Amino acid sequence: PEAMQGFSGLSKNATAAGSIDEKTKEFIALAIGITQHCDGCIGFHAKALRRLGATKQEIAEVAAMCVYMGGGPALMYAADALRAFDQFEA
Repeated sequence: PEAMQGFSGLSKNATAAGSIDEKTKEFIALAIGITQHCDGCIGFHAKALRRLGATKQEIAEVAAMCVYMGGGPALMYAADALRAFDQFEA
């Protein structure tokens, strides 16, 4: 519990708008989730990006950068990210 509270605080501070806006930070988080093969991360950040008004084209461009940098394994998770984004459609 205490560790989770610490992580929650870290998360809130890291994702808060500053020099980089919240949406851009969520794109970064999604890209890391894709390249690190983290299904839970992909779902969490795809949902956040849907809430922040991201478009499918923006998600596709982030996914393309992940495939460019991460190769075949990133391609599989990039497809998962696009599917997750679609699941959170309003």
